[in-house]
Amino acid sequence: MLSLSQRAVSEFLGTAFLLATVIGSGIMAQRLSGGNDALALLCNTLPTGAILTVLILIFGPLSGAHFNPAVSLAFVLRGKLPLSTASIYLAAQMCGAIVGVLAAHLMFELPVWQFSTHVRTGAGQWLAEIVATFGLLLTIFGCVARAPSAVAYAVGLYITAAYWFTASTSFANPAVTVARALSDTFAGIAPTGVVAFIMAQLGGMLAAVIIGRWLWRV
Repeated sequence: MLSLSQRAVSEFLGTAFLLATVIGSGIMAQRLSGGNDALALLCNTLPTGAILTVLILIFGPLSGAHFNPAVSLAFVLRGKLPLSTASIYLAAQMCGAIVGVLAAHLMFELPVWQFSTHVRTGAGQWLAEIVATFGLLLTIFGCVARAPSAVAYAVGLYITAAYWFTASTSFANPAVTVARALSDTFAGIAPTGVVAFIMAQLGGMLAAVIIGRWLWRV
């Protein structure tokens, strides 16, 4: 039986590596794409989907590999995770996300502390975050109910796809949203857009909990 500290460290490390990948691959993509935004987005997308698959395979047996406050809160609402444990998870995820961003800045020799100027706002962006988070949670719930061994691959593929079919490039994660506000790079979001994105993500999560319970009866 793993201790809560081991599980929390798993959530911290997983979220840190996720953000280091999101930000780091965005920086590398922008440097090498020659101003081609579509190519830069593709180069940001593929590493993110790939690392998610790897991280879930590594940390899934330890903590469940949430790396996402919306996922942890969804499992609280489903009665699968105590609120006290979820609170520790959320703190670990938030800290890990920020550390991952700072690590990416250091690796690319950028100023460590930054605030994004990349404005992401508007009804289309908010709807995109509802849809992105709703789909992510349904992917997780469906796999947990019927194909647990496929969770890592399904989540990685879903995020890879959602980068391209959502107007927001699928943040779908409150910790990711907060951390990306601390990076004035390709993957950043201006701090003024953070609260609306998080509200949309939580709305998508709540919808997924309701629909998922009805679909899979678990």
